[in-house]
Amino acid sequence: MDWRSVTFDWNRARAFLVTAEEGSLSAAARALGLAQPTLGRQVDGLERELGVVLFERFGRGLQLTPAGEALLEHVRAMGAGAHALSLAAHGQSAAMAGEVTISASDLYAGLLLPPILTRLHAAEPRIAITVIAENTPSDLMRREADIAIRNFRPEEPDLIARKLREAQARFYGMPGYLGRIGPLRRPGDLARASIIAPGDPDPYLARLDGLGLGLSRENFPFRCSSFMAAWEMMKQDLGLMLVDARIGDADPRAARALPNFVPLTFPVWLVAHREVLRNRRLRFVFDFLAEALG
Repeated sequence: MDWRSVTFDWNRARAFLVTAEEGSLSAAARALGLAQPTLGRQVDGLERELGVVLFERFGRGLQLTPAGEALLEHVRAMGAGAHALSLAAHGQSAAMAGEVTISASDLYAGLLLPPILTRLHAAEPRIAITVIAENTPSDLMRREADIAIRNFRPEEPDLIARKLREAQARFYGMPGYLGRIGPLRRPGDLARASIIAPGDPDPYLARLDGLGLGLSRENFPFRCSSFMAAWEMMKQDLGLMLVDARIGDADPRAARALPNFVPLTFPVWLVAHREVLRNRRLRFVFDFLAEALG
């Protein structure tokens, strides 16, 4: 290969790729942690080096030119190669000191992880932990997180997963609210209750259909995109919540709303990239979480 023919700055190629995928200079600058003028200069510099126009400017918007479209797949391949190199190098580290990023739902991050992280820090204080508390899965292939706690098995071949347990989901409410709506002894009694749904209630209804609960959309007057906020709403007597029994039973203020209800089950998986587990620090955290959450 004639390396003298490669005359452009590879860092500028990254600026072009991220700008094309994010759709604007401002979004790309945020993604890369750069100032927008700096990123703009990098894209302009690449256009000069290559002798082509990559974007058409429309006010504050950008649109790829035909030349930009033609070059985008090549620069995507460069980005994938750079990502693979970074991941492979990350996996070779034997140092215990450093950062580990864990992705989990906001409910698990807020209520399940803190005591575990306290023990982890006592066992290995050189590791700095970042927790991403989101209810949408982090993309481990793009290194949005190192380790993820999920309720589904990943399909990507480069990810490894360890099934930790089959969790049980039960209905919980506050004693005051349960006293107002009367005792819930049979599944059909649940039709008297309000239930807080973290999002669209239809998936709940689809999962609960056939259990004889007699529920409809009218049973879900409160909906919230955050599991953690929904749990706090339950504690303010706004209704019941279906939640992992490991969390519900640990709160002394909450009570099981339907003691005879056969709990729903769902898996808890610990997931990481295969290369990441060659890293001594990340392997330590992965095994520690597996033991604590199992």
